[in-house]
Formats: sequence, C-alpha cells, structure tokens
Amino acid sequence: MEIHLNRVDYIQVGVTSQKTMRLLPALGKKATQKVAIADHDGILTCFGMKKGEAVPVFKTLPGQKIARMDLGGAVGTPQEKIFVCSGSQVRGFTKKGKQFLTFEANLTESINAMHVSGADLFVCASYIYNHYCDCKDQDYYLSGDKINDITCLSSENLTRLIPVLACQDRVLRVLQGSELAYDIEVPGPPSVLELYNRDKGEEILYGTTDGKIGLVQIGEDSAVTKWEIDNDKKKGGILCIDTYDIVGDGVNDVLVGRDDGTVEVYGFDSTNEPALRFEHVLSESVTSIQGGCVGKESYDEVLTATYTGWVTGLTTEPQKAEAGPGDEVKMSKETQSKVEALRAELEQLQVKVLQGREQYQQTSQSSTAVSAVPVFSVNDKFTLCQDDASYSLTLEVQTAIDNLLLQSDVPIDLLDVDKNSAVVSFSECDSEQPNGNFLLATYRCQANTTRLELKVRSIEGQYGTLQAYITPRLQPKTCQVRQYQIKPLSLHQRTHSIDQDRPMNRLNLVGQFSFAEIHSWVVFCLPEVPEKTPAGDSITFYFHNTFLGTQLEATYCKGEGHFRSDNISTISILNDVLSKEATKRKINLNISYDISDDSVSHTLKMIHPKLEYQLLLARKVQLIDALKELQVHEGNADFLIPEYRNILDESANLLEEYKKQPAHLERLYGMITDLFIDKFKFKGQNVKTRVSSLLEILDNYDLNSLLEFFQ
Repeated sequence: MEIHLNRVDYIQVGVTSQKTMRLLPALGKKATQKVAIADHDGILTCFGMKKGEAVPVFKTLPGQKIARMDLGGAVGTPQEKIFVCSGSQVRGFTKKGKQFLTFEANLTESINAMHVSGADLFVCASYIYNHYCDCKDQDYYLSGDKINDITCLSSENLTRLIPVLACQDRVLRVLQGSELAYDIEVPGPPSVLELYNRDKGEEILYGTTDGKIGLVQIGEDSAVTKWEIDNDKKKGGILCIDTYDIVGDGVNDVLVGRDDGTVEVYGFDSTNEPALRFEHVLSESVTSIQGGCVGKESYDEVLTATYTGWVTGLTTEPQKAEAGPGDEVKMSKETQSKVEALRAELEQLQVKVLQGREQYQQTSQSSTAVSAVPVFSVNDKFTLCQDDASYSLTLEVQTAIDNLLLQSDVPIDLLDVDKNSAVVSFSECDSEQPNGNFLLATYRCQANTTRLELKVRSIEGQYGTLQAYITPRLQPKTCQVRQYQIKPLSLHQRTHSIDQDRPMNRLNLVGQFSFAEIHSWVVFCLPEVPEKTPAGDSITFYFHNTFLGTQLEATYCKGEGHFRSDNISTISILNDVLSKEATKRKINLNISYDISDDSVSHTLKMIHPKLEYQLLLARKVQLIDALKELQVHEGNADFLIPEYRNILDESANLLEEYKKQPAHLERLYGMITDLFIDKFKFKGQNVKTRVSSLLEILDNYDLNSLLEFFQ
C-alpha cells in the first residue's frame, strides 16, 4: 500500500546536529503538536502552527553548541520536559520554556549522546558512558571504541533498566550496571538507536553509517536479530530513525532519515517484513525525523530537520486542487493569506539584499573598514565503501559551494559519482618533485549546491594526505581546508572474525616498545582502529581487504606484535611501515617472518575472477567501434554472431561501466606485480628484471601459466 505525502517547509533555524528535534506530546487526541528544535548557536526554539503560520512558544538565548535533545518526565506522565546537552552540561526546560535544571556532568569531553528515562540520565562522551539517577553518579563504563548513540530499555518483562550503546566497531554493547552484559555484532558501524515501541517492549532499531537498518530484540542475557534491511541501492548512511503509524494500519511504521537527504517510510506486510512505502529526497542531510501532527489537526505527517536547520513536513494533507477545462478553482481565505504573506516576505528580502549590497560596496571602498573572514561550518565524512573498495568523501556546507580543490600527495583515482553534477578539471602535477602532487582537481559547482559527494580509490602501500579546499559563495572570498589521511593499508575494513583455514603468512615483531607505541603504529597503518589505547594487556583486531577479499589478523601487546595474512603484499607493507616507524623512534626491532608459498596461489585465485572479468570488459569495449562501423556499412547487424550482436545491444552499459572503473585493470596488474616482487623479496631475491615477462603473461592471460610463472 503506497502513501502520498506532500512537502511543506515550516521554519529555518541554525545548523543542527543529529537527533536535536522532537515533537512534544499532543494535548488532545487529534490536536497539533509543538516542535522543539536546538541548533549549533545554542538556541532552543519551540513553535507550533496556527493557520499555516509558525508561532513561537519560546526561544532561549544563544550559547554553546547543542549536540543532542531528549524528552523526559516522571514515569507514567506525558514526556514533555525538554533536555538538551551542550559541552558537558545538561539543561532541562519545561514546555513553556522555563529552565528547571542545570547539571554539570564534569566530563573532560563533550557529551555526544544522551537518553532520559524518569529520574535516570544516561550520557556518553566519545569512549565514556555515565549513568546518573537524580543527578547522582550511579554507573560508569569505558568502551573499547567510540560511542555513537545510546538508548535504554525498560519493560515489565525486564527486572532492570538495560542501557544499550551503539559503538563504532560494529557492535551494540548491552550493559548491566558498570559491566558489559554481552554485545551484539551488527553489519556496519551503528550510528543511531531508537526504541521500536517507546512505552514498552524490548525491541531496538539501529541504523548504520553504511545505510543498513535492523531490528534487535534485547533480553537480559542475549539478543535476537528480527530483521535487517540491506543498502542495495547505495543510499546514504542513517542519521535518524523514528516509529509512527503514518500508513494508518495500526502498526508502527519505521521513519528513516539519511545523510544524502533521503527520507523513507517502511511499513510492514502480513509476514511482518519491512517494505518501503514512501521515499522523498531533500537536498541536504536529514539530522532528525519525527512522526506526528503539526501543520493541521487530523493530518498526520513526517517531520524532518536538515543540516542547515530547515524544519520540513511531509504531510498527508492534500496541497493541490485539480480542475478540468472550464472549471473554476477558488482559493480558500487561508491559502490567499498564505500567498500574500509570502509575497510580502519576498519583497522584504529583496529590499534587505539591496541594502546589504549597497552597504558592502560602500565599506569595500572605505579606507578604514576592516575585512572580516566569514565563518561557515562544514559537515564532512570520509568513509570506505565495502562494495566497490573506494572512499566516499561527502562535504556539506551551510551555504552554496562555489568550488572545491582536491589535492593529494599519493596516487589516487577519482571515480564517477552519478549524484555529482559539478564540472571537474584536472591540473598537471609534477609528482617527481619532493612533496610533489599526484592529484590536483577542481570541482566547479552549479548554483545552490550545498552538498557534494566524491569517490576516490587509493593504492595500498602508498600513504599520505588528501586535502580538500572548500570555497563557498561568500564575500569576501574565504576557504576552509580539510585533511584526510590515506593509510598504508587503506582498503582494509574491520570485521568480527576471519577464516582460519586459509594459508597464512606471519610477521612477528619483538622489541623494547610499549603497548601504546605499537597501538599508535597500527592506528597509522590501518583504518577503523580506535585512537585510544585499548584497556587490558593485549588486543586482537580482524580486517578484510574490500578490494580482494584477503584478510589480516593483528595481535599485539607490550614488546610483541604478531600479524597474520593470506596476502604476502599485506605482510610486506606492514613490515616496511612498522620498521620505518620504529626507526623514527630509535627502537630496535627483531623481525621474523613465516611465509607460506600456498598463500600466493590462493591470492592469485582470488584475483582471477576480477581479472578475467576486467579483461573481457576491455576486449568488448575495444570491439564496439569496429562493430558499429560494420553495422552502419551493412545497414543492420543480423549477419553478426549472437555474441557480437549482444555487445552492440549492451554497448551503452559496457562503456558506462568501463568509464566508472578507470585504471581497474592496471590496478590488478599492479597487485599481481607487487605479489610477485614481495614473494621473492622475502626469499632474498630481486626479480624486478622479470617483471616485463610477467606483464607479457598477463596480456595473454591464463591462470595456470601465471601460477607456473610464480613457482
């Protein structure tokens, strides 16, 4: 059953963080609800709608940036008290705007997640979880990785409150007091948690940074995953989730907001499986989402808040009137007044713009005026995409972007992104120079572009910095620089476990180094490793290579490090980088290896399907022009064999795919060449003179002859 919702924009506040907008409970059954929203200027705004106009209830004074908001109240009463956190402080306001609580949590870091339940307050800051009851310290927990969100379960079937933390290392941690009760592995780094039923029940919805959604039933000792929705269409990561019966079938639907601006409504079919009922795309990331009744009595809607502070409703109220030929459409008085108000507002804005321009012209010619750099906030995200082993760089600015300059001191490929309409131009680089550039690319954006998405692919073993220079359409011209580290093993991603039956190569390090030192080296080499040194004496991390599917196990403690991988090149890169880092700190390392010859043929067999596919694609693309010429010459393509006819029919798709994967074949050739050099490097032989023979074999590719050459 599809639903139709119409967009209505209400108000705009400052830049907002994730989960900083809530709907206050309705007074009557079908009455409209008040909206509370907090922004980076530290202002908490509460408003309601009357006759299509946003009427403020209260507005606080500016202050420190507000990172989260939650509603609370005594258990069993309407949850209409508003709690906000900024820095390490939590403040409480009544629905009329009177401040009744200021609580200093005395944390060294800012609070980034919060949950309120009756007299209990749960806050998280990076790695730390604290539980307070009536503002008195109760429990404390130090997490192994960054905490992104927190929620808390209370139900008749549970004997206690159960806090659940969403942690960056792809785990939901369920706590009991100050101890970890158990953890739940999820398919991506969880970014948001929401109770499926706020009043009771033990089910939690989670959303991940790579766009997956799931429902987990939490018990006191174990959990059961009910369902998961994969991100097949490569939409953005999940920033906010809510539940509300918008379809009107008596079952709560799941409302989802993503960082690419997509708003989704999932309903449930007869088998209780989630199905997409509605989708709408806004131009910027959706930071908060709520279901309720705001604009008009009896009309339900999905209310969203975006990064730049727009509060937008997707309402069930019809916004259009249709008329046939000769019919008259009469405007209601309410619509007429709306149109008149909009016209008046537009005129006022035009006058303001003219006055602003005149004032700027006068001050720019003045000899005494001082130019101030305009401040603007940038929301950026640099993440590894598992599906195509590339890094996605998303940049969002509160005003329109004029241009973006990308600069890299390591070789990287820029990949095509469908959503990106900016014009890209490349500058020549002299990579031979010390500190030379490998990439200089400029993106010129179209008018009113506030969000830009790019994709880059790095080469493992080559590490350095990617820099983005963001210039918005502001006067005077100003620019912000953001830096992103390309790590030596940049295409590796954390995983929960690895296949122990594969042939493995080992690298062992022994030396006078501390646990913190070797941990900092691993952080330097590999992505998704927490910067804070883990608690305990030793730690094990598992990784898999998103491009090839090979794996890595890293176990280390004070004075010792053990690394196992089925890919010799991974071990070779680790060996080079770790010995270089130890030399910088004047630490003497004792390095030993255990190389498995079987692992080389195993890695070649893993590369084989990818290489075969790319060679076939390249051959087909080479044939397209010749086949098209034959078709034009002969008038039709009936005389061609079915295989060639198929290439002609699919030519557009083949060219598109080939364009999307530049240098893919060269990348695979490079990996096989590195594998060949690394295999013999560990045996103490230099085989660089035989590389040309290897490339000849690759040009006439056959797996068996390649395996023979490696012997």
